Amino acid sequence: MLQAVVKKGKVIAERVPSPVVSKGSVLIKVVNSCISAGTEMSNVSETGKPLIKRAMEQPAEVMKALNFARENGIQKMLARVRGTIEGGKPTGYSISGIVVGVGAGVLDFEVGMHVAAAGAGLANHAEFVDVPVNLVMKMPEGLDFREASTVTLGGIAMQGVRRANLSLGEICVVQGAGILGLLAQQLLQAAGVRTIVLDLDENRLSIARELGAEFALNPNSEDIVKKVEAISEGHGADAVLFTAATSSSEPLSTAFKMCKKKGKVILVGVSGMEIKRGDIYKKELDFLISTSYGPGRYDDNYEQKGLDYPYAYVRWTENRNMTEYLRLVRDGKVNLGPLLNAEYPIEQVEAAFENLKSGPNPKPIITLLDYGKEVDLSSFEPTEKRIDLVSKPVNKDKIQVALIGTGSFATGMHLPNLQKLGDKFELRAVVNRKGQKAKAVANQYGAAYSASDVQEVLNDGDIDLVMITTRHDNHGELVIQSLEAGKHVFVEKPLCTTREELARIESICRSEGAPLLMTGFNRRFSSYAREIKKHIEDRVNPLFVHYRMNAGFIPMEHWVHENGGRIVGEACHIIDLMTFLTGSQIVSISTEHLTPKTGKISMHDNRSIVLKYEDGSVCTVHYFAVGSKKFPKEYMEVHFDEKTIVMDDYKSLQGYGVSVKELKSNISQKGQLEELEYLYRALRKGEEWPIALWDMVQTTAATFEIESYPPSAQH
Repeated sequence: MLQAVVKKGKVIAERVPSPVVSKGSVLIKVVNSCISAGTEMSNVSETGKPLIKRAMEQPAEVMKALNFARENGIQKMLARVRGTIEGGKPTGYSISGIVVGVGAGVLDFEVGMHVAAAGAGLANHAEFVDVPVNLVMKMPEGLDFREASTVTLGGIAMQGVRRANLSLGEICVVQGAGILGLLAQQLLQAAGVRTIVLDLDENRLSIARELGAEFALNPNSEDIVKKVEAISEGHGADAVLFTAATSSSEPLSTAFKMCKKKGKVILVGVSGMEIKRGDIYKKELDFLISTSYGPGRYDDNYEQKGLDYPYAYVRWTENRNMTEYLRLVRDGKVNLGPLLNAEYPIEQVEAAFENLKSGPNPKPIITLLDYGKEVDLSSFEPTEKRIDLVSKPVNKDKIQVALIGTGSFATGMHLPNLQKLGDKFELRAVVNRKGQKAKAVANQYGAAYSASDVQEVLNDGDIDLVMITTRHDNHGELVIQSLEAGKHVFVEKPLCTTREELARIESICRSEGAPLLMTGFNRRFSSYAREIKKHIEDRVNPLFVHYRMNAGFIPMEHWVHENGGRIVGEACHIIDLMTFLTGSQIVSISTEHLTPKTGKISMHDNRSIVLKYEDGSVCTVHYFAVGSKKFPKEYMEVHFDEKTIVMDDYKSLQGYGVSVKELKSNISQKGQLEELEYLYRALRKGEEWPIALWDMVQTTAATFEIESYPPSAQH
């Protein structure tokens, strides 16, 4: 399919894999999408800036990159940055179209329905989009696709009007007659509010008058503050809806000056934020922010998981706002006729954006992209779930790899390592739910093709190894599908997140002729762990091991706290390492956790764990999220036979009473490269699995037990 992609200051129509419908989502064949000139042109301009200038303007992103470099090295950081820049990013967030697929758990939509949809990164300028159900609205009968494609902009304008909370006869100044301003003006008028529209563009003021503004004024032509005072009989406006986009703080200062005492200014657009106390103090003004489309925005539980807010308590969610906007447009209360002034086929998206950037004046208010209506619903199937990038023979001297999932760890760690081991592995395919990201990563690392559907690689006879690097919740399902398709599997930790999945995986792997399975428990493969193992092999008595993982605080709403949380998802590394060192099976587990005083921290990622092994060894793991991020992340003491070995953050190793190789490294060397070398030998030379099946099962089952423990429980 064709999708608009922003690259280095330009928007191009790029052919990428079509999405497939996902759980809780609706697959839509797009008919029209609406370009949000202000937001999208700003993003396009941003990507055209030199990298140094962009870095100077985004110090927080620079710090993230530097932290990644400290942990993983400069080369991996540069590869990650280069991939982001060269791969580009999708754009667009407001579409209309026809439902062609309904995901599991979706009840209120059927194939063939006409819908509108919203969401940055979801409702993109693309021929097909897969959008979570709470961001999809049914189109009222009689509304055409062109008008419905403005749904997101309508939702933004409506939320701004709701924040103003005005009633019949009150006066509102709409500062800025762009798309949002002209939509907000009409919504205010529909609610019986008197409107004064301000803009520097006479053409836009003319449109505002045509749409019923009581006054449409140009700040360059008259003293706006005095004019508003005169219109309001000396009191000032009840509210100012700021819909302009400017880096200057002066227009915002003017907005405050136009208000009556106890009035309010609602920021919908963008403004410089230098606020003068004198503008707001004497009048005791309210300054309010309007967040996009309304309640639910930026809440993953609402937007991604489909959990609605109760109607009685949150009357106007973002979905209900946008649904109401569509009704008002259908009923003629919002007139889009004067605003819809440009339309291009998706193939000409570059020309559409170029016209908004440097075309003749007056610039169009709303520009639409057209994708055509034709789709055979009786036999629909996305035709481009795979995009062949290059034609090249498969070199069977190398392991042919399919990567599923293109998150930061995959692109920042595994792919550079596969590239480094290019004599052993060859990346054949990259799969991601978002086809544009799959293609970008495939291009960067020289894969043969990209795809949006896992079945493409499971059906590919040339694929030897499937590497699963998605979010934790679908690891188990993807492992099962890949093993059943006869593919060898490397899955990033965790192996899976439910006992049922673990039982199924174990059953498949114990069957005759089963493919190899490896979980990415990389610590055991590090040079540090291997050096320690060498010195404890001939010990007389059991080990006493203490491990500290200063995991770092992650907000509770982050996805890592779901599906087993951080114990199942990360502490598994340490449990696996303990088993590697002891070479023994766990006979008992005990655990305690913090009892937080506030809801900011969780007991689930602040645990002390004691593992007792069959050989008599005792291993303690302190996994916590309440420590300083400036403190080293990982530390281990191994005590045995009056000897001690200390490993500090996989950067240094020191022995006491035992002569170890005193390893040192500037960055943590946790075994990610070495684990792939062990995997290669197992696949090509018929060696034993890098991690035994019983070991992977034991570690995973242990994390389930630990995570489910109540306080002071022992097993």
